[in-house]
Amino acid sequence: MNFQQLRSIRETARHGYNLTEVASVLCTSQPGVSRQIRELEDELGVDIFGRNGKRLTGLTEPGKGILKIIERLLIEAENLQRAGQEYSGQTSGTLTVATTHTQARYVLPEVVQNFRVAFPDVRIALQQSAPEHIAEWVLSGKTDIGIATEGLNQFPDLVSFPCYSWSHLIVVPNGHPLLTQTNVGLNDLATYPLITYDSGFTGRSHIDDAFNNAGVSTNIVLTAMDSDVIKQYVSLGMGVGLLATMAFDPERDQGLQAIKASHLFAPNVTRLAVRRGAYLRSYAYDFIMEFAPDLQRADIERALNQEPNHA
Repeated sequence: MNFQQLRSIRETARHGYNLTEVASVLCTSQPGVSRQIRELEDELGVDIFGRNGKRLTGLTEPGKGILKIIERLLIEAENLQRAGQEYSGQTSGTLTVATTHTQARYVLPEVVQNFRVAFPDVRIALQQSAPEHIAEWVLSGKTDIGIATEGLNQFPDLVSFPCYSWSHLIVVPNGHPLLTQTNVGLNDLATYPLITYDSGFTGRSHIDDAFNNAGVSTNIVLTAMDSDVIKQYVSLGMGVGLLATMAFDPERDQGLQAIKASHLFAPNVTRLAVRRGAYLRSYAYDFIMEFAPDLQRADIERALNQEPNHA
């Protein structure tokens, strides 16, 4: 039994039993992956994967249990390597952070800047994607830390921490009729075309819930993952923008004005997530506490070591 065999099993399950993709991920050949799988099955005396001819069709019942053990073994192997680096006094390395555009563009710059001053030999790799992909990347070990507003608290094998709360803003061009109203309501917004985030991004669910619960129909003409894209199309007069508070700066966003909307939409909570049971380097804890100053290292460690609730 060796780690290459274990990785072959794990990546085969992750990539839908497509051995061509697995071979690419593991930088080997398809016959090599097949051989690694068969050798481990022969050693264990059970079939891990079901087959239709030479094609793998899924995990067998024993395979499902074996895959869980393999995932734990590989996580612990990664933890062991990180622990060795930690105790050998190395302060260099790479910290991988997956997040959304809004967090990367408007919230993380100051955090990253402060972190780099404290850890000049640590490289930060920022990866931007949708919340569901961020969760998958943290779960798979592709990234160390995930940051998003939606989705991260839905996975029992992730430990997620609430970091800060924020509201949405209404954003309009200078001179827009809504600027003359003292208390903009949902019905007022619904009379205009709306521009906001894609579903699953940056608190979009709270926007939809507010209109649905009030029985108000909307005309959402454009959605985007990127706050800057939303502002660009609002500035062109295509509609009224619904935007995250941290994404608007009156000095930078000239030609646009913001109207408070905290009375219309539920508050949002941005969360930071790490994989349960992961061994984090000391500088990873420092990054987390820089992003969320209310968190303490002891609390993070305690949460990481708790058993997941799969109920």
